Amino acid sequence: MREIEIDANNKEPRYINKKIKEAATQYDRIIIKNPNAMHYLVAGLTEPVEVVIDGSAGYFVGTMIHEAKIHIKGNAGWFPADNMTAGEVIIDGSAGDGVGQGIYGGTVTVKRDVGSRTGEIMKNGTIIIGGNSGFMTGLFMMGGRIIVLGDLAEDAGESIIRGAIYVLGNIKSLGKNAKVVGIDPEDEKELKELLPKYGFQINQQEYNKFRKIIPLSKRPFYGEESEEG
Repeated sequence: MREIEIDANNKEPRYINKKIKEAATQYDRIIIKNPNAMHYLVAGLTEPVEVVIDGSAGYFVGTMIHEAKIHIKGNAGWFPADNMTAGEVIIDGSAGDGVGQGIYGGTVTVKRDVGSRTGEIMKNGTIIIGGNSGFMTGLFMMGGRIIVLGDLAEDAGESIIRGAIYVLGNIKSLGKNAKVVGIDPEDEKELKELLPKYGFQINQQEYNKFRKIIPLSKRPFYGEESEEG
């Protein structure tokens, strides 16, 4: 495997991203040393290359990537994997608000807790949260799936249109157009195939506790009843 290290210490994001894109055409793995929570790391990368961020990343890490695989060995700020179309982002620590905002495909995995609005306006793909997720998880979700192994805060599934939010822990409250149902055998089969791939070991008793949040209506209406039509 061809591998290169890039030292981000005292460099600008524009410079580092240029170096990453140049290296992605020649190497299989790129290791970013001393990231120091830099914002906009690995933005817009479209090569099927593995990028290891040896530390924490700031806002918008992996924004608009296509087919790249990013492994962050620390934490991430707001909006990791924003608008990703294909690929994989794995965060070993925690992350801020808007994890996987607007993604069209691929998988985002955060091993610990995240902030609010996880999966906001996502269209497809998968988001896995190993800990808790903040308020309005799945806000205006249009497709795909969110899997939360911890608890969900207030207004979970707010204005969800399509897709599903799987939750193992507690749900503080539901948002508009959201309802809770049990998972079916096909859901359980998919969870059992997916979660171990990302290091999550769940026993059968825990699988039995999973529920999912889905849309109450495919055509939600949010005005006063007298206004409809």
